Amino acid sequence: MGMTLQWLGHASFKICDEDAVIYIDPWKLKDSPHDATLVLVSHGHYDHYSPDDIAKVSGPETKLVASADVVAKAKAGEVILPGLSIEFGNVKVSGVAAYNPDKQFHPKANNWTGFIIVVGSQRIYYAGDTDLTEEMKALKEIDIALLPVGGTYTMDAAQAAEATKYIKPKRAIPYHWGDIVGGRADAEAFAEAAECETKILTPSEKITLD
Repeated sequence: MGMTLQWLGHASFKICDEDAVIYIDPWKLKDSPHDATLVLVSHGHYDHYSPDDIAKVSGPETKLVASADVVAKAKAGEVILPGLSIEFGNVKVSGVAAYNPDKQFHPKANNWTGFIIVVGSQRIYYAGDTDLTEEMKALKEIDIALLPVGGTYTMDAAQAAEATKYIKPKRAIPYHWGDIVGGRADAEAFAEAAECETKILTPSEKITLD
């Protein structure tokens, strides 16, 4: 079957491999599959940390890895910080700083994170809620870059496209559009300007990763 990546809408993704089912910032889920081996939560804002949605995907063996504020609220899980790596079986997760240098929504001091997820042969970067930062510019050898494009709270389409010049991913997928802020026009503007192959997903759409 191979590895699959599914956009669940807004900033939520699901990655499935033979041995792992990983959810990133699950929110507004329609189903309750209770199939997660690992849940990653980037920060405590309501559209990223949703206890109800975490419960929908979690089972007895599910691991939660999240920013410190989320672990404190959940009274569960393992804290990840920018620069810290954690391994779970065949999955390695590394924290990458996610913040707004010039806006107040996501301060760097909060130690909120994006993630580099290494699973199978893939290195997947999930940026979190962030603008283009020096930490992002320094990333290398990324297969799939998941980048916010909605603006206001995160990068807009132009900044996300600029990010691809530095990261040089094999493929990039825009998110953080279609709910709260941003629309399909932002995703399309990003795809047109990005310096790599892009794929605009519709909510619930799934792709196979080579």
